[in-house]
Amino acid sequence: MPIHNEDIARVFDEIADLLEIEGDNPFRVRAYRTAARRVRELGRDLREMVARDEDLTKIPGIGKELSAKIHEIVETGTCRALEKLRRRLPPDLPELLRLPGLGPKRVHALYHELDVHNLEQLERAARDGRIRGLPGFGPKTEARILEAIHAQLDVTRRFKLATAAQYAEPLAEYLRLAPGIDQVEIAGSYRRRKETVGDLDILCTAKAGRPVIERFVAYDEVDEVLSQGTTRASVVLRSGLQVDLRVVRKASYGAALHYFTGSRAHNIAIRTLAVRRGLKINEYGVFRGERRVAGKTEESVFAAVGLPWIPPELRENRGEIEAAQAGLLPNLVELDDLRGDLHCHSRASDGTGTLRHIAEAARARGFEYIAITDHSKRLTVAHGLDERRLLRQVAEIDALNARLDGIRVLKGVEVDILEDGSLDLPDRVLARLDLVIAAVHSRFDLSRAAQTRRILRAMDNPHVTLLAHPTGRLIGEREPYDVDMTRIIRKARERRVALELNAHPERLDLLDVHCQMAREEGVLVSINSDAHSDLDFDNLRFGVGQARRGWLEKGDVLNTRPLDELLSWLHGRKAS
Repeated sequence: MPIHNEDIARVFDEIADLLEIEGDNPFRVRAYRTAARRVRELGRDLREMVARDEDLTKIPGIGKELSAKIHEIVETGTCRALEKLRRRLPPDLPELLRLPGLGPKRVHALYHELDVHNLEQLERAARDGRIRGLPGFGPKTEARILEAIHAQLDVTRRFKLATAAQYAEPLAEYLRLAPGIDQVEIAGSYRRRKETVGDLDILCTAKAGRPVIERFVAYDEVDEVLSQGTTRASVVLRSGLQVDLRVVRKASYGAALHYFTGSRAHNIAIRTLAVRRGLKINEYGVFRGERRVAGKTEESVFAAVGLPWIPPELRENRGEIEAAQAGLLPNLVELDDLRGDLHCHSRASDGTGTLRHIAEAARARGFEYIAITDHSKRLTVAHGLDERRLLRQVAEIDALNARLDGIRVLKGVEVDILEDGSLDLPDRVLARLDLVIAAVHSRFDLSRAAQTRRILRAMDNPHVTLLAHPTGRLIGEREPYDVDMTRIIRKARERRVALELNAHPERLDLLDVHCQMAREEGVLVSINSDAHSDLDFDNLRFGVGQARRGWLEKGDVLNTRPLDELLSWLHGRKAS
């Protein structure tokens, strides 16, 4: 039974939640939360690292005790520490944590003060008006809890793209080993690189369908078989992810791949074009009357309605068909186009690598440059740098560059935007840097007008090069703060400030629609890993997927430029 990084992270998250509900030592709780985050961010498969007997304590945030627990989870699927905690608390209590606004501290209060064990008791307590009397709650919170309970009943679980990848890609590889298999492709929203995935659609061609289906339902991560026939089957994996497999004829493969990739709006628009030409398109092919005229490849499907092939990431019916008709489809950016990463943290703040280690890891990946952008002093939880420490780092980078070959380390900082829009470090210090990333890390609750005004003022600072994770969202955890992105993007154009597309799987921020807006306004986007470890460079592929959904070409992305062109752009900004 294979164990994925996400499975390990969930175990650590649950341990942290249950410890916090019990009121355990905050430092112990934080250690498990940090470990869960590090495991999710890790670009490598922990199961493989365990199999190779690699030293897991080299992973940031993982000590000997946590390393032993990872080994235990990989070998057994759980760990004794979690099972012990589960026995000490009511079994349904963790369900309360799934409600927005109910963290472990509030669940601790509900459990210890009102003896709430499950959602039913929580709903009753809210209806009876007993929650509002607890410290830190009140009538509004009580009302929101009731709303959240009702909304929970209608929510379909979705998986972050990077999480879905942990299950999708090994399963597809497993299917490719089936007898007589030819093609295997993951379709649906996963292929379109949407930031979250509801379920997986997998298509394949094979000499015979039955052996593929039998291999599929026998996969050792299958928890439940929903249906099984000779050419299709549906299962639910242990993770809760539903997977639908279809074995299709080679003559229909392209039509089926187009159909099941979607989106629904795109497919409807394509079928409308087909009807105008006297054609019918479905998952089996393109037909004129009863005769199939296309469908073996996706290219043939598009050609049947007079279009070139459209990349899956664009298929949302947001102008891609009109662009294809006009011959104006973008030549989308590729992962190999990136020449460097402009947002990385060292152990000087909350990263884990030394300057040399980060630079050498970047060089090993073929990068020409890397920017060290540790946090500024306002972010004390991340050991942010004050003026003295930052200037010392500047000198260290200069000395390192004098010794390094094949990579340039750029001097930068991720400086906090304070509530009034001023920056956390003085201009005389920022002027010493190659680039300055400005970021909001606090007061996400400001009004739209105040938040927009705050960011616009920060962008007026002549030293600001780039705006980090512009909406502040954490997928599935924190909504974007309320800000006028049209004004932000136009200010970026006016001030020649680039916008970051943060590739961290929890963020993927810029949103795809804002990438497209930036492109239309001539604003450059930088696809950055926000790396806290060199392993985080692996997440850049998710950022590139988001960029492609936002219609970005190589020329629209700042860090596709060679070093000399990037330096010219940076120096040109300062001169202007």
